[in-house]
Amino acid sequence: MAAFAVTITTPAFAKPAIEALGRDYVFPNKIEGMPTRLSDFPELAINSFTTSDGVRMTWWEAGTGRPIVIIPGWSSNGAEYVNVMWLLARNHRVLVLDPRNQGLSGRVGYGTRIARYAADLHEFRAAAQVGEADYVGHSMGASVIWSHIDLYGTQGMRRLVFIDEGISLIAGSDWTDEQRRDAGAIADSYDGFRAALAPKTDGSDLFTRLMRDRTPYFENSQGFSDAFIHNDMVHMGLVMRDHAGNDWRDVISHKIDRPTAFFTGELSANVASQHWAARQIRDARVFVYTAAEHGDHLLAYKNPVKFVADLTQFLDQ
Repeated sequence: MAAFAVTITTPAFAKPAIEALGRDYVFPNKIEGMPTRLSDFPELAINSFTTSDGVRMTWWEAGTGRPIVIIPGWSSNGAEYVNVMWLLARNHRVLVLDPRNQGLSGRVGYGTRIARYAADLHEFRAAAQVGEADYVGHSMGASVIWSHIDLYGTQGMRRLVFIDEGISLIAGSDWTDEQRRDAGAIADSYDGFRAALAPKTDGSDLFTRLMRDRTPYFENSQGFSDAFIHNDMVHMGLVMRDHAGNDWRDVISHKIDRPTAFFTGELSANVASQHWAARQIRDARVFVYTAAEHGDHLLAYKNPVKFVADLTQFLDQ
C-alpha cells in the first residue's frame, strides 16, 4: 500500500492536564485504587495538532509501553476515559483522540463525515508518532476505525476492539428481520433513527435509561467531563446523518484481518449484531457483560476495572 502523505502542523508540546485545563478537579466519589483528584494523575497530558483541513485536534495521553489508541463515541471525549486511562497507563501508552466537534477539539461546520473522521485518525497517528498500536473504538468510534480500515487498511493496527456499535443503524427497505437484527438496525430511515433516539416524556429513551445506572466510576468520569467539556450540540450533531447511514458489513466481512474483540452487554440492543460481526472475522471474541456488571452501551465507563482487565487479557494474548 502506498504511503499516505499529509501536511499537518507539528504537535504542540504536551501539557499536564491540570495545566492545560487550568485547575485541579476533585472527583465526587473516593474509590480505592483510583485517583481522588486530577492532581493524583500527574502523567495525564493533553496535546494537539492541526489537521490538513485546518482543524485543531486534541488528544489525551498517559503512560508508556505498547500503545493503545481509543476513539470515543459520538458526544464523548477523553475526559470520560480518565478511569480507563488511569488503569491502562500502568503498562501501556494510552491515547484518546477527541473527534472534531467533540471534547477539546475544534468546532467546525465542515468535514462532518465518518470518512473525514477516519482521515483525522490517520493524520493523528502520524502526528502522535504512534507506530504499531492496538485500537479501541466505542460506538461511533468503532465506525471511525471501520472507515479507516476501508480507506487505508490495517497496517500498523496490531489488535482491534469494538464496543457496542451496530453494523448498520438504518435498515434497507428489503431487509429481512434476521438481517435487521444481525446488522443492529434500529430504524428504516434517518427520520426514524432520530425519532428512536429522541427524548421521551416517560423517560424511556436510550439516553435517559443509560444515565439511570450511575456507578461511582461513572459519576467520577462524567463529573470530570462536565466540569471542563462544553458540548456544542449543533456542531456535534452535524455528523449524525452520515454516521447513521453507513453500512459496514462489507468492511467487517472482508477487510478486518487482525485479532478482534467485541464488547457488549445484555442491557444493550446490539448483542446480536456483535455476535454476527464476530462470526465474520476469524477467531474473533465477544465479551457480553451482565446487567449486574453494568452491561449497557456505556459499560467501559460504568465498570472500568472489569473492562480494563478483560481488554488487557485480550490484548496480551
